[in-house]
Amino acid sequence: MVFNIQPEEREIFAIIEQTAHELGFPAYVVGGYVRDRLLARPSKDMDIVCVGNGIRLAQNIASKMRPIPRIVIYKRFGTAMLKRQDMEIEFVGARKESYRHDSRKPAVENGTLEDDQNRRDFTINALAVSLNGRNFGQIIDPFGGLQHLENKLIKTPLEPGKTFSDDPLRMMRAVRFASQLSFNIDPTTYEALSLYRNRINIVSKERITTELNKIILSPTPSVGFKILFDTGILQLIFPELAALHGVEVRNGKSHKDNFYHTLQVLDNLSKKTDNLWLRWAALMHDIAKPPTKRFHPEHGWTFHGHEALGATMTPRIFKNLRLPLDQPMRYVQKLVRLHLRPISLTKENITDSAIRRLLFEAGDDIDDLMQLCEADITSKNPNKVKRYIINYNIVREKLREIEEKDKIRNWQPPITGEIIMTTFNIPPSRMVGDIKTAIREAILDGDIGNNYEEAFDFMLEKGKSLGLEAVPSSKG
Repeated sequence: MVFNIQPEEREIFAIIEQTAHELGFPAYVVGGYVRDRLLARPSKDMDIVCVGNGIRLAQNIASKMRPIPRIVIYKRFGTAMLKRQDMEIEFVGARKESYRHDSRKPAVENGTLEDDQNRRDFTINALAVSLNGRNFGQIIDPFGGLQHLENKLIKTPLEPGKTFSDDPLRMMRAVRFASQLSFNIDPTTYEALSLYRNRINIVSKERITTELNKIILSPTPSVGFKILFDTGILQLIFPELAALHGVEVRNGKSHKDNFYHTLQVLDNLSKKTDNLWLRWAALMHDIAKPPTKRFHPEHGWTFHGHEALGATMTPRIFKNLRLPLDQPMRYVQKLVRLHLRPISLTKENITDSAIRRLLFEAGDDIDDLMQLCEADITSKNPNKVKRYIINYNIVREKLREIEEKDKIRNWQPPITGEIIMTTFNIPPSRMVGDIKTAIREAILDGDIGNNYEEAFDFMLEKGKSLGLEAVPSSKG
């Protein structure tokens, strides 16, 4: 079969063909770029394998380009990378690899194209396109990768036990491709995921989490997470999520399976947003249900406080998975902590005070919080779903009205600690904090308006009740 070369590829392929011929280094496009082009998926990364010196090939090719691109060379790995327009092109010499049992870092030696294809993770990633004169554009497919693309199948080129044992990260990649591409995993390859799952322990947390994030960002993330759970890999890399699985029945009363519920919430949200951290919030929103699960003979199963405990668990889980501990973690933590608040508002008369507090605590993330809450509707009862949606629409309208009227989102009270200290001529102290808190609560409760005048007068009254006297002419 001949690869359908697009107009934008012709120039770069022609330069590679000419330079490879001059150096006597047969060159091939391999791997993900070939796969994605055949699947009509966009790709900005191109891997060129040559039977020879990949760095030298890259340098000679760059010298023929105008403007001459900057080359990044990784001598330790024998690779070189250059950018052309929005495409990153990596060059490497064909190689064969051998692995030690306790490491996924291979011993590398020069090899043939066949050796290089043998070391690939899956047949669909072992496809190569010749960039050499006599068979230019020919697809070289030693493992039936073209047929597997057509059959939507993930299969290792060699015996899967060897492929996964050599580099256990390939197990995560198998799941990721199945999730991203909506492919099935070949039965023998699937079985090997379970058999060799403990090998994942030699892989760094950072590498595992990179694949986990790609699964989370796939069109239907539940596909990947179900495979991870069924093969036992999830229990090793993310035990807190795996612990959500299962239903307990007592006195004829049961609860929903929180693992599958969580995956449904994640899928629901994924139809609406590509925001990785909002998707993480969906994955984490019920993470504390196992440790908060209690049974009451009259009420059945409860999970009181799981939102607060979930927020407390978030930093530890992020640290363990080597996820960022700054803004993304705080964002996820906030949404986990607040995810029950909008639904609780729909179960009572919605007061302006409750809406103000939600706006104050959620800030600019209020719209994301509402998206998460709406994705959390997984009932199979259409009447229930309809009722929830109507209630959430009421909450959204109330949020809009209060924000328009009171400007509470990302709000800071009009009276600062400095004003309090100057007014009463007192040093920094707990009393200053108490007065600030009282002003904030009074505004959120609607007892006073959100303006300097009313807040200042309230401060004077509060100070007086605490035995403080205002300095004369202190009002701004």
